[in-house]
Amino acid sequence: MNNEKYDRNISSQCPTCGCTSFSHDEGVDETIQIVTCASCEREFNKDELMLENSENIDEHLSEIKSEMINDVANEIHQSLKKAFSGNKNIRFK
Repeated sequence: MNNEKYDRNISSQCPTCGCTSFSHDEGVDETIQIVTCASCEREFNKDELMLENSENIDEHLSEIKSEMINDVANEIHQSLKKAFSGNKNIRFK
């Protein structure tokens, strides 16, 4: 299975203006980073920005899950079909 197929880049949007360009200031900790919207200059920390974009993130995650389930099912089906290809009594549809 090709895991790179499931890599996604999800762009965060500012909940105020919808802009996807941000600048960030390094903090002491990764969760304390301050992210500033390039358009409206609203400031968030990293957790707040992820919380504001959680619906978009969840939608992408459910899409990836369904693709993975279909791919795993197809892979199992193909491996079983190959394993029992010489047997006359077992057939796969």
